[in-house]
Amino acid sequence: MTTHVGMPPVLSAEEADKAVLLAAPRGYCAGVDRAVVTVEEALGLYGAPVYVRKQIVHNKHVVSDLESRGAIFVEELDEVPAGATVVFSAHGVSPAVHAQASERGLKTIDATCPLVTKVHHEAKRFAADDYDILLIGHAGHEEVEGTAGEAPEHIQLVEGPQDVAGITVRDPKRVAWLSQTTLSVDETLETVAAIRERFPDLLDPPSDDICYATQNRQLAVKEIAPQSDLLIVVGSGNSSNSVRLVEVALEAGARASYRVDDASEIDEAWLEGVRSVSVTSGASVPEELVQGVLSFLAERGYPEARAVHSAEESLIFSLPKELRRDLKAAAAAKG
Repeated sequence: MTTHVGMPPVLSAEEADKAVLLAAPRGYCAGVDRAVVTVEEALGLYGAPVYVRKQIVHNKHVVSDLESRGAIFVEELDEVPAGATVVFSAHGVSPAVHAQASERGLKTIDATCPLVTKVHHEAKRFAADDYDILLIGHAGHEEVEGTAGEAPEHIQLVEGPQDVAGITVRDPKRVAWLSQTTLSVDETLETVAAIRERFPDLLDPPSDDICYATQNRQLAVKEIAPQSDLLIVVGSGNSSNSVRLVEVALEAGARASYRVDDASEIDEAWLEGVRSVSVTSGASVPEELVQGVLSFLAERGYPEARAVHSAEESLIFSLPKELRRDLKAAAAAKG
């Protein structure tokens, strides 16, 4: 899925006057790309409006662009007219939401990221084996709500090591953990270690829940942070993986790090005395927003950005089966 590439020191002494480093990989992951294309294809196939439950991905620019094309974003399904088409976001939904959609006769297209779906399957399997499941994640996040909804009687939320002392389980020997896919890898491992200290028989999920794209973007930030006077993360405030990138940057040695939705949010004061600026973006961020930040820096005397590659990504997810079926039927009807 990824190939790690060893890197020499990023900046030589003679280059250290001013530099812009561009993290790679960054931006759209396979799950986000699939979700956004799903809404675009649905609009083209069915016509506007197409309803979307919650933000399709956590980026206000992406949401605004899709709204301009005819997508209508709603918080809950009771806002969707009976019989209309609704897309479920990349973050996933609980069985209760699927049931509500069926009861209201809605045409559903499930754009849940396959890596989130994997966690849902793990939750159902642990619950079927009667384990208490400790779900590491952030309260109120759509992904957490969707996963917890798969087995609400078995799952309890753990937001961090500080919550571990308050955990109560039926049988200390039958405890498993899962996690939200967009967390900091290091913080998640710290929480798991704290849980395991209390419950030595803690059962791990069959595979790592932190998604490959989240890990790769954090790895790229760790690569460039020590050489960064300033590290700018492009991403929206409700994007968990974008917020985590700022934390990872500071922990990895960046002198300062800030998150911005786009170049208009950059504070000129951040650049005072700054020679090396690094730029990255969260997994739901279009590349044009990153380019806007690079243009902002270029206008202020910074050189062309140099990409620092820490991993290669080639994963592609197929579109949701409901949409593939209808696209195929439409193509056949055209002859």
